[in-house]
Amino acid sequence: MRAVRYDRFGPADVLHVAELPKPPAGRNEVLVRVRAAGVGGGEMPIRAGRLRRVMRHRPPAGIGNEFTGHVEAVGDGVQRFRAGDTVWGLMPHLTFGSTAEFVAVPEKLLAPAPASVDLVGAAALPSAGTTVLTALTETVNLRQGQRLLVRGAAGGVGSVAVQFGRSIGAHVTALAGARSLDRVRDLGADTVVDYRTAEPAELGTFDVVLDLVGTELPAYRRLLAPRGRMVALALDPDALLRTFVFIAAHRNVTTFSNNPSAERLAELTRLVDSGALRPVVDTVFPMDRAADAHRGMEAGGVHGKHVIEVSPARP
Repeated sequence: MRAVRYDRFGPADVLHVAELPKPPAGRNEVLVRVRAAGVGGGEMPIRAGRLRRVMRHRPPAGIGNEFTGHVEAVGDGVQRFRAGDTVWGLMPHLTFGSTAEFVAVPEKLLAPAPASVDLVGAAALPSAGTTVLTALTETVNLRQGQRLLVRGAAGGVGSVAVQFGRSIGAHVTALAGARSLDRVRDLGADTVVDYRTAEPAELGTFDVVLDLVGTELPAYRRLLAPRGRMVALALDPDALLRTFVFIAAHRNVTTFSNNPSAERLAELTRLVDSGALRPVVDTVFPMDRAADAHRGMEAGGVHGKHVIEVSPARP
């Protein structure tokens, strides 16, 4: 099978398409023929080696931790899926390699894909969508009428957070680049602000601050209302220790590493099919242009996510 790989840490140029053996479906595993894979913003510093001190991830390695596709085969013990099913899912926690023609993953990391969106677009959602659901329902229990601030609102996670906040009746303030403000407003934000001109102290107070940028955390923590919570989901690779110390020192600031259950994925499927959430895709790239997708992410200004189309559509 074909898969996007890198054999050493480095710039996007290290990415290439390699030929690898097709993996088998082990016990309790499902072999998926991948239709498309999302490109996560956190993968760029990992590929560059900037997080090697805090992650065990080492090349040679693949990219991508989310995918859509069709079940090719099932291993012993699999109960919920059979060959031909349309699915979406995630790689095991803190592993990558979904940008490949086939992936074998535990059954618990899969759910039926939404029927209301195509599989290429849907590939932008499994990771970002489950991250938002965990952050805003399980971690902070965002409720109707509360004030939510989303930093990095135009990106993959941010664009989902804006939609989800709107769907439950929160008042959503979105920080994004000037070119993305109209698009973020169209996703349901009540207030949109250009992050380049924003003065944190002038934004008001918030019940929840969802930070997807990773810098200036003290300034945005000061915007929390009494009993407010900040969820800090981005790491500044240039200030990792400072970020971890800051989070540990404040009880109203929290973080987590997304590792959703099958039930969480199924909840995401229901929200998409209900119309509450939709994928936001900037550009679809073929596998042999995976490096261009990474370069685009590093350049910034991506609205939603880049997606890599791995296999052609089924007739």
